[in-house]
Amino acid sequence: MEEIFGKNGMETPEPVKAEVTGVLPPWLQGSLLRNGPGLFSVGDSQYNHWFDGMSLIHSFTFSRGEVTYRSQFLKSETYKKNIKADRIVVSEFGTMIYPDPCKNIFSRVFTHMSNIIPDFTDNNLINIIRYGEDYYASSEVNYLNQIDPATLETVGRINYRNHIALNLATAHPHYDSKGNTYNMGTSMMNFGLPKYVIFKVPGDASDKERRKPALRKVEQICSIPFRSTLFPSYYHSFGMTENYIVFVEQPFKLDIMKLATAYFRGVNWGSCLKFDKDDITLFHVVNKNTGKAVSTRFYGDALVVFHHINAYEADDHLVFDLISYKDSKLYEMFYMHNMKQDASSFMEANRSVCIPDALRFVLPLAVSKALKGSNLVTLEGEAATAVMKEDGSVYCQPDFLFKGLELPGINYNFNTKKYRYFYASKMELSAHPSKIAKFDILTRKLVEWHQENCFASEPVFVASPGAEEEDDGVILSSVISPDPNISPFMLVLDAQSFKEIARASISAHVHLDLHGLFIPATV
Repeated sequence: MEEIFGKNGMETPEPVKAEVTGVLPPWLQGSLLRNGPGLFSVGDSQYNHWFDGMSLIHSFTFSRGEVTYRSQFLKSETYKKNIKADRIVVSEFGTMIYPDPCKNIFSRVFTHMSNIIPDFTDNNLINIIRYGEDYYASSEVNYLNQIDPATLETVGRINYRNHIALNLATAHPHYDSKGNTYNMGTSMMNFGLPKYVIFKVPGDASDKERRKPALRKVEQICSIPFRSTLFPSYYHSFGMTENYIVFVEQPFKLDIMKLATAYFRGVNWGSCLKFDKDDITLFHVVNKNTGKAVSTRFYGDALVVFHHINAYEADDHLVFDLISYKDSKLYEMFYMHNMKQDASSFMEANRSVCIPDALRFVLPLAVSKALKGSNLVTLEGEAATAVMKEDGSVYCQPDFLFKGLELPGINYNFNTKKYRYFYASKMELSAHPSKIAKFDILTRKLVEWHQENCFASEPVFVASPGAEEEDDGVILSSVISPDPNISPFMLVLDAQSFKEIARASISAHVHLDLHGLFIPATV
């Protein structure tokens, strides 16, 4: 596993032409940008966790039937400091770094005690997001690094706090048809009430405004107070319908006091996250047009969720699908000492890790208190339930869709709309390290693609121009292998049949990534 998860990546700053076999659709024009950890040691120092590795961004550009590949390390301040020192000098979530003991201890204490929340790394290794016409490498902190999507060069750093009071923000925003970007973050400023903040970054701008960061026009939609002041919920994404934001406040929590004292206790920030299996999960529904939250208290059993699939409204109901875990063991699995095992040992050691479930929740928006004790879900064909309790709250139980799917993606033209298909990586502790799959929600049938000894990245759907069918398009996934006889390649599947129609083999190092964004070519 180490040659896949723990080996340092290499830059390919100049474009490399791939060898294409099969036939690429002539309409497939644009670039798939991907982000993920790619540098796990500097000098003699090493990161403790796979999610700590420094960001390595790569792109696959499709043009006139050809594919070119390039990659560059994100030149964040973290990267620059580490490279200059020839060792890791900036703390990451799973790796705490302590300064030179010869430095003044009193200045160190003052620095860490002056802020409850530490100043996090700007190693944005999770995703590529768009605000206005600008593209950013993103993670879950207050910093973003703008990149040039054509060259992958780092343009400069931006701080959310210069525009809106946030300590943390998700790397999974939503976009609407007008080019607006919706996102949410956590505000834990020293002199303000701690809260979750939902915000919007307008996409429309004049030619003059386009030269300035779109974040300068950010609008706060609403804020939601923490359920427990010192134990905010961790969240990685959220749901959005045409009119509502869906926020899952889960019992996977960040202990603020432990976070504030982690440096002095000699523990990493990751250890400050705890799952409370005896707590409940709250489902917050906020009207994104008015900023007002739905007054009904929706709740469910304890769960952990990283990725939402899609959400939509139907006949006074809100339907949202997500990937759920029964505990928080997944994070533990990616410590580097676990990743250094061979594939069979790794699989055997992690059989107890919770395999995720794809679930569907249905929330009734028109709630009558006269129906206490009964299921309020009246949407035809839906098996999820929502039962009103004596105190007026509504207890929600999901419909099970499928087990073992993660990193879900959809035809984003159907985001916020009723849909039928999603695409995902299939998690299995079996002979196949990685599969990608297409799931039909209507029939509950799954089709798969895999190749022996290959790891396929998160599948990305690109729609055919003028497509009328939801699955009319292609699936893109970069594939790597520990086998030196298998070159890295970009896989292209027909999304309807899920059959391979082309692959582009690359004579360069390609790393395992996390998330990304397809940017269509401009005409």
